[in-house]
Amino acid sequence: MNSIELKTINELSIYSFFIPAYQRGYRWTPQEVTDLLMDIDEFIPRELGDGEKKTWYCLQPIVVKNRNEGLFEVIDGQQRLTTIYLILHYLNQDYVEKKRDKLFSIDYETRKDSKEFLSNPELENEECIDYYFIHNAYSTIEKWFDKREEDSSFDKNEFRSKLKFHTKVIWYETTEDNAITVFTRLNIGKISLTNAELIKALFLNSSNFRAGNEDRVRLRQIEIANEWDSIETALQNNKLWYFLSDEQKEDNRIEYIFNLMNDSGETDQYSTFRFFYSCLAGKSEEVMSSYWEKIQAHYQRFNEWFSERELYHKIGFLLASKIAKIKDLYNCSTSLKKREFVQHIDMLIKNHFKHQNLFELDYENKNTQNVLLLYNILTMLQNEHDSSYFPFDEYKQNRWNKEHITSRKDVTSIPVINRRDWLSDVISYIDISQEDAKDLPSSINLMLTNETYTDDDLFTTLFEKITSHFNQFINSTEDIDGISNLALLDEKTNKGYKNAVFPLKRKYIIELDKTGGFVPVCTKNVFLKYFSDYPPKISFWTQDDREKYEQDLIRVLCNYLEVTKQ
Repeated sequence: MNSIELKTINELSIYSFFIPAYQRGYRWTPQEVTDLLMDIDEFIPRELGDGEKKTWYCLQPIVVKNRNEGLFEVIDGQQRLTTIYLILHYLNQDYVEKKRDKLFSIDYETRKDSKEFLSNPELENEECIDYYFIHNAYSTIEKWFDKREEDSSFDKNEFRSKLKFHTKVIWYETTEDNAITVFTRLNIGKISLTNAELIKALFLNSSNFRAGNEDRVRLRQIEIANEWDSIETALQNNKLWYFLSDEQKEDNRIEYIFNLMNDSGETDQYSTFRFFYSCLAGKSEEVMSSYWEKIQAHYQRFNEWFSERELYHKIGFLLASKIAKIKDLYNCSTSLKKREFVQHIDMLIKNHFKHQNLFELDYENKNTQNVLLLYNILTMLQNEHDSSYFPFDEYKQNRWNKEHITSRKDVTSIPVINRRDWLSDVISYIDISQEDAKDLPSSINLMLTNETYTDDDLFTTLFEKITSHFNQFINSTEDIDGISNLALLDEKTNKGYKNAVFPLKRKYIIELDKTGGFVPVCTKNVFLKYFSDYPPKISFWTQDDREKYEQDLIRVLCNYLEVTKQ
């Protein structure tokens, strides 16, 4: 089994490192070297609790394979390791030779004299490109320290102490036979070790298990590995994953649970690994098992929410709208009975909207989109014959907008290049039985047949007449931007409208639905005239349609928002 631990830079001094031929040579740029120096310099160790322990600066993993006692083949991290060596070598020059620190050694397989060169990296050597880059890196280190020492507040001894005793590497020792396979996975495509992989090695470390029966230990390791894989496989279901999270993450989704459990307060790349390392390293098998049980408990609770339709929809809404954090919801669910927990999440929604009146919502209000989302979710839940689930995966993987049901008079939203298409689409939906529309078809045809048409004023006038025709049943501009003229729609479809009139929007919605695209149920109800009297005016969103839509909004949302008209 692979093993993992944290080692200070000082602890590396007893080792020798071998850089195999399958590694590329040293290629760090001056900027990368400077970034590392700055990170260490800016790091300030702080005390942990009341003890003598302090925080440390954490370097990315060094992946090694033990070739023999004290000699390690470096599979990943040789560039970092070489740079650390160069910094230590520079710092050593402040002392006479017999008082210098013992440093770890590095031997590049492809450069037989590399040990000798690394003992004097300050000397120029043009024998090979690797030596050029190594010398260039060393020169960067010299210049950086020269510059920093111009500042009287800089203390080189303090820097040395931070580097040696408060900088740690994640030491990942693999037992896999084929080191090249490990190298390929980590370097072809630059896939670094993740928190999940590092934490998995922690749980499966042989040192976590009571010594004795090797078969029992091996069986328990296999059992944990299989349970791990089962959780990861379940989280690969996008419907479960995007119910919980909005992160577009393809692998190692189990990290989501680890991150929730991390209460260290740190947020850097490997903070979650360090949290689990502090909990598990050197501890008993019972401690390790208790943490594994907590991980399983998180997954089982999330799966319970996912499986129960009411919990799924209401918790999904709270998470999608950023009203609540899943960590807080999980903690509440462990301390409350199920009925009390359902009441709690209902109260979270109500409290969030307790000062919001439905009829104060408009296109500009920051709460409008979340209210439209809630409206769709509650509509699904309130239908006793509907067993479907709102697809949070569709919702979170796409951008969503508040869409005007009948369009605004915004001629600037129709680019010149699209105007002919817009007019061609509109003409077949004009109701010539209406008094305001008798001359519209001929005006449109005249403009369509004019190949040299460039008159913006003429198009603007015609655009306003057309939109007035389709909006004739709406009483005011306020009605256009009000909640009763808004619906939820994905941004791609919304932008494809190009400010289309109502019947064209209706056509697009029907086509999207027929081809399997996701249309929220309430948006579909609006454009299919679900609320309208029969026979409906298909080409228009009328005042009657708007009022009936309002009534349904009130019916569905009355338990969560104020719904009284001023």
